[in-house]
Amino acid sequence: MSKTFSIIKPDATERNITGSINKIIEDSGLRIVAQKRIKLSKDQAKAFYAIHSERSFFNDLIEYMTSNPVVIQVLEGENAIMKYRQVMGATNPDEAEEGTIRKIHALNIQENSVHGSDSDENAKKEILFFFSDDEIVG
Repeated sequence: MSKTFSIIKPDATERNITGSINKIIEDSGLRIVAQKRIKLSKDQAKAFYAIHSERSFFNDLIEYMTSNPVVIQVLEGENAIMKYRQVMGATNPDEAEEGTIRKIHALNIQENSVHGSDSDENAKKEILFFFSDDEIVG
């Protein structure tokens, strides 16, 4: 069993579709072992997305991620990172496979409803950024 990190993004919380997204996650065989709804501060968002700080879209990303609450999660399952990336679908919802979260729920390439870790190393960093060990209860 492995773990990955997920964010249900502001466009999804604003549309009140977190339950629908969680159902897709759970129906895929992944288990939600930690979850909280938070409002990211600009400082939190800047720190979390620091890897993109030199990119032209950085300020828009920070504005978007702080515009409404998000739901942060730790997911667990066999090959959790790869499995969740498949469940999310392509970043661009027009390219996402049928049945994926982004194909079903994303509005566009930025408002694509979910984030998921892209590697084991990043999953660990992202989980530790938001959760303490005692908050992860499988």
